[in-house]
Amino acid sequence: MILVTGGAGFIGSNLVAGLLESGRGPVAVVDWIGREEKCRNLAKHEIEALVPPEELASFLQRRGNEVAHVYHMGAVTSTTERDADLIAATNLRLPQSLWDWCVDRAVPFVYASSAATYGDGAAGFHDGADPIALARLRPLNAYGWSKHAFDRWVARRVRSGFPPPPQWTGLKFFNVYGPNEYHKGDMRSVVCKAYPRAAADEPAQLFRSRHPDYPDGGQKRDFIHVRDCVSVMLWLHDQPQVSGIFNLGTGRAQTWLELIGALYDALERELTVEWIDLPDELADHYQYFTEADMTALREAGYEAPFMTVEEGVCDYVRRYLAADDPYR
Repeated sequence: MILVTGGAGFIGSNLVAGLLESGRGPVAVVDWIGREEKCRNLAKHEIEALVPPEELASFLQRRGNEVAHVYHMGAVTSTTERDADLIAATNLRLPQSLWDWCVDRAVPFVYASSAATYGDGAAGFHDGADPIALARLRPLNAYGWSKHAFDRWVARRVRSGFPPPPQWTGLKFFNVYGPNEYHKGDMRSVVCKAYPRAAADEPAQLFRSRHPDYPDGGQKRDFIHVRDCVSVMLWLHDQPQVSGIFNLGTGRAQTWLELIGALYDALERELTVEWIDLPDELADHYQYFTEADMTALREAGYEAPFMTVEEGVCDYVRRYLAADDPYR
């Protein structure tokens, strides 16, 4: 059995779909459903169990001997969340306990880190588990700090000679978009949020830049389709020799205008933009440039190509956003 925490969420539910569609499984999901949209994220797939997070410990006591892999995707993911105690409990102490459980039972452990750990990018976007290099990073918000704190905890334990799980992998997800993100509110991708206006042939809304090096719409991010993320995680399932902290982006930064242009192109609409001011509360935490250095993952043996923004957005729009049933 494969255990996926956060398995009813965005990346987690796509991973559950990928595992089951590829013949891996059964899969047990650890998550709260809460909203109807999250229930629909799992509706097309038969899962072994749905475990509320507060019952995870008892579930592992009862059925832990059946668990062959753990994918820890569960987290407080809001970059504007202000409850640091909640973030620390969910994004730091919980993965520490799961790590220890996987060590004790020799179970492979894959967990979600984030490109938010890189902060403003001044220290670069080079991945890896070197404690000295990790110490140079300065996340811009509590979410990024929590992910970074766990990366550093893992790196320090491995460097100090504590036994790790037989396979351990942290994935620094960059800007992920794709189906099953509809429950995320303001944390949905810009493609998802902009789709209704584009479909109605209305202007897109984008933040003006406050950085002299980036024109309006010229801010750059490394946008990656969730299906490419799942492909990497399925590959890791079959590569027990691969451990470490890896970036998970495309390796190519593209502008917000390219992203939104791809959305309007997929709908055969002409792009117009309504510029809005970046809110003051976001100004000090805004990333103007992210680009994953994918060297390490490629050297580890992952060879499949990643979709460009133009390819990925077209796929997302035509297979999901514009479909009667947008869920995977």
